[in-house]
Formats: sequence, C-alpha cells, structure tokens
Amino acid sequence: MTDPLDEPQPGPRDEPLDVARLQRRLADFAAARNWQPYHTPKNLVAALSVEASELVEIFQWLTPEESARVMTDPDTAHRVTDEVADVLAYLLQLCEVLGIDPLAALDAKIDRNERRFPI
Repeated sequence: MTDPLDEPQPGPRDEPLDVARLQRRLADFAAARNWQPYHTPKNLVAALSVEASELVEIFQWLTPEESARVMTDPDTAHRVTDEVADVLAYLLQLCEVLGIDPLAALDAKIDRNERRFPI
C-alpha cells in the first residue's frame, strides 16, 4: 500500500521547481499571515542562524563516519531534510527582501573562488 503523501499532490507542485517560484510561495505564505513586518533582514538573518544551528545540532556529536551515513536512518534523514528546508527558506526570504539573486550570487562567488584558488 502506498502512502498518500508520496503521491503527486495537485496545485503548485505540478510545475517545475525553481528559485523564483519558491520565493513567491514563501512571500505569499508570509503575506497571508501578515508576517511581512517581521521579515526584516535582521530578523531573517537571526532565524537563518537558528535554523543552521539546529542542523548543526543533528551532526554535533557524530563521528565523520556516522555523519556520512546520517541519511540512512529515516528519522534522522527526515530531521536533516526539514532543517535544510528551513535554512533554505530563510535564505531565500532574505535574498528576496534584499534584492539578491541567489543563483547569480553563487555563480559570481564560484567565479571569484576559481580565480582565487587556481588549480
């Protein structure tokens, strides 16, 4: 028997995922709850830090070998996946508020690192 949550859900998930669409969904979610006044750069950076720390907490006392196998345990894998999603959500919201294109920023940073650290 399949889990109904594993089946495709109607609506926004029918479209391919892209950063701009995810940012729009996050903005719409916040707007529907009137959270925009709280989504200042300062607050978003603080929330991003908290969520990144929650991700760190999962790995904190694992050996390097255990950390490499973290996704083999379904409960831990679910926690890691949720925290990664939280970190990404706050990062995308921060980029939206500050007018940063996250993919362009990453592309430019890789370019700088390639020049900075030649082979």
